[in-house]
This record gives sequence, C-alpha cells and structure tokens, in this order.
Amino acid sequence: MTQLTKERNLERGLKNRHIQLIAIGGAIGTGLFLGAGKSIHLAGPSIMLVYLIIGAFLFFVMRALGELLLYKSTTGSFTEFAETFIGPWAGFITGWTYWFCWIVTGIAEITAVGMYVKFWVPSIPQWIPALICVLVLLLINLATVKAFGEIEFWFALIKVIAIVALIVIGFVLVFMGFESHETKASFANLWNHGGFFPNGSSGFLLAFQMAVFSFVGIELVGVTAGEAENPEKTLPKAINSIPIRILIFYIGALFMIMSIYPWNGVDPASSPFVKVFSLIGIPAAAGIINFVVLTSAASSCNSGIFSTSRMLYTLANEGKAPKMLKHLNERNVPAPALIGSTLVLLVGVLLNYLLPDKVFTLVTSISTICFIWVWGVIIVSHLRYRKLMPDNAKENPFKMPLAPFSNWIVLAFFVFVLVLLGFAADTRVALFVTPVWFILLLIGYYFMKLAKK
Repeated sequence: MTQLTKERNLERGLKNRHIQLIAIGGAIGTGLFLGAGKSIHLAGPSIMLVYLIIGAFLFFVMRALGELLLYKSTTGSFTEFAETFIGPWAGFITGWTYWFCWIVTGIAEITAVGMYVKFWVPSIPQWIPALICVLVLLLINLATVKAFGEIEFWFALIKVIAIVALIVIGFVLVFMGFESHETKASFANLWNHGGFFPNGSSGFLLAFQMAVFSFVGIELVGVTAGEAENPEKTLPKAINSIPIRILIFYIGALFMIMSIYPWNGVDPASSPFVKVFSLIGIPAAAGIINFVVLTSAASSCNSGIFSTSRMLYTLANEGKAPKMLKHLNERNVPAPALIGSTLVLLVGVLLNYLLPDKVFTLVTSISTICFIWVWGVIIVSHLRYRKLMPDNAKENPFKMPLAPFSNWIVLAFFVFVLVLLGFAADTRVALFVTPVWFILLLIGYYFMKLAKK
C-alpha cells in the first residue's frame, strides 16, 4: 500500500473554467458579504477607495506570483519558492503559516455560516450549522480534485450572478427613484450624509483591516497550479482579469449598496447585502441573498479545506510535516492531510460554542496578519528570483510590471496595514497573538533541523 501511494501523484483535474471561477471565488469572500457592513460603518462611501487601493497592490502580488508560476508551476508553490529563493527557514515558516492562514479563515467562514443560518432559524446554536458545513465539505474534498473544482465552480457562479443582479437591480431602483419608509435610492446618498469621507481619515484608515480580509484567497490559483490542466495558459488569464473583477464585484457592489441605502444606516453587525433587500420590501430577495452569502462562506471554507490539505501534503513531501500526511488515496487525493486539517478546523466549532459574538473579528485579524506574511514572501521571492535567475527572468513571458520598484512599494503598503491593526482595540489583540505562532514555528524549525542531523 505504501509503495503504491508513493507512486501516485496529484491529478491535474482542474480545467480552465474551474481555474477562472476559483480565481473569482477566491477574490470574493465573506469579507465582502459580511465584513462590508463593518467597513462601510467605519469609512462610509470612501470604503470604495479602500478596496480600490488594496486591489491594486494585490494585483501586483498576483503578477509576481504569476511570473514565479510560469517559471515553475507546482502545488504548494509559496513554500517551494520561499525555500528556493529565500532559504529553508522561509519555506518551513511560509508553508505552515499558509496552512494556519486557511485554518483561521475557515473558522471565520464557518462562523459566518452559523450566523447566516440564524436568518432562517434564529433559535439554532451557531456551532451546529458550522459543524455540518465542515463535515459536508470534507466528504466533497475526499472524492476527487474535480469534485472540489466543480463545487467551487458553482459556488463562485452563484456569487457572480448575485452581485451582477444586485448591481443591475440597484441601477433600476436609482433611475426609478425608488422610495420606502426609510430610504430613497439615489446616487446622492454617496455624498449627502457627511460627504465621501464622513468619518474623516481615521474611519478611512481603520477600514483597511476588514477590507484586506475580503481579499484573502486571491492567491489560491497558486495552490491550484499543480492540479491545473494547462497552467501556462490558464494562470496568466486568471491573474490578468483580477482588476476588472475588483471593479465590478467590489466597487460596483458597494457603489450600488450605498446608493440604495445611505451608508450610516448600514448595520455593522449584519450583511448589507441582506439588509438592502430586506429594507426595500422584497423579503423573498433577502432570503435569496442570504442563501448567496451562505454559499459564499461555504465556498471560502471549501477553498480553505482544499488549500490546507495541499499545503500539508507539500510540507510532508519536503520532510517538514509527519510522513503519513504525504499519502494519497486511490483517487489521488491527499486524504490524511485533508482529515488532519479538518480536525483542526473543528476548533472553530468549539470557538463558536464558547465565543459566538467575538469569533469573527478576532480570527479575521489574525488571518490578515498571516496572509500579509504569505503575500510578502511572494514579493520577496520574486525579488530574489529576478536577482538569482536573471536569464530565466528575461525569457519569462509573464513579467511583473515595474519590478523591482513595485515590489518595494507593495512591501511598504503591507507594513502600513500592520501598523493600522494596532489602532483598533478589536484588531490590536491579533498583533499580540500572531507573533506567538511565528515563535512556535521557529522553535519547530530548530528541532526539525536537529532531528535531521
């Protein structure tokens, strides 16, 4: 059995349509659907500028990753690039941190699932839907990589259709001059309630944390590279379409939400997508939108289960995780890594039982810091790739624009976001908790090196 397992390889079962929709789905998560309420409350209409700025910087991250993937497309790409171009310690820390990123994000997503189910069943404990969601997604991922790709394709398609419908309906309501007892749909709502920056620079800056979390998963196409049918063709196409996606799905959606309903009437604790449709007197639509945001959270959790299992599988193959995690089942799925990650994800179910009201902000803050590490490593790896392999970089058909200047600007932006996390009490705790994770990893790396001697 062991011999057979060693001879198996991950299957390239993800088609172009899977990769394109995974790229879209990865860039549209719960941070937009649920976290947008808090972001709008903090920044008002200027939240659109926040998303535009973050999207621009992360596009450069994706272009750096794309150039590296065209050099070598591989599953668990971040850890391999970090090890090759920065050092073994960077590969170890980045691999385990990316795994931790998605575990924490998965906890945020199953928290959101529990909150959305309460829309229909207010009396249900938040942890029960969270548990059901994790178990169902585990079974899907244990099937085949194609099963993951297919479910992610349809989840992402639901999100896309919902946001496009929101934008179209929003335009119709504005041009009709729709009125209810609480609001009037008008583009003037964007400046009539305190201006574009109603809470000044402080509200604008504090919105960056939740808005950054909205983009976690944008790098997921890098994890799918080892299981994509034609990565040289599909990956550049997926990455280059990121700016238009950001404009439509983030800026477009937020623009219409705040045109239909004034920003200062949006509840920071609930999804503005659900709120807008409820307040304009279409209760069935509110239920539909709630279903959409529920599938969005499930989609992101599905991505988390997939990516954590692939990262564990890669770490095990590199001798950085227990050997049993590098085995594949008869369907070429890393089943032990999948089950291992899911068991850790169940900690989120326990947190939803113990701290149902505080889980989301805490875990999104921790996740944001860890993802910034991974994105930063991609940028540094790209810098080192350009320096150490100039001939290969010259021949690469998918170059990062304005490098190396753009690399340094992106890194400076990440430092800026980390500093902002220290200004809000509910995100500041993450700055104290997250370093513990990196200290534990350094200790783990030290003992791993000792064991290999």
